[in-house]
Amino acid sequence: MRTIGAQALMTLISHFIFIFVAFWSIQKLHIENVMRLYPNQARVLIVMLSVTIGFTCSEFFLNFIDNVRNLIFLVK
Repeated sequence: MRTIGAQALMTLISHFIFIFVAFWSIQKLHIENVMRLYPNQARVLIVMLSVTIGFTCSEFFLNFIDNVRNLIFLVK
């Protein structure tokens, strides 16, 4: 049970870190300047893109770590 809890905590932390990094990066693109007529929708778009990109990168990172851990079973 402890292993499952630790893995869940690591997953949540990874997701939040990658989403924050994606949000921080996308803000620098200034999408709201392109969508001047719809500033609220531009902010929502930035948040949704951040979640999508951050979650995808986090899942890739976590799957990569999991696959590297499972490589030991190839040798046994």
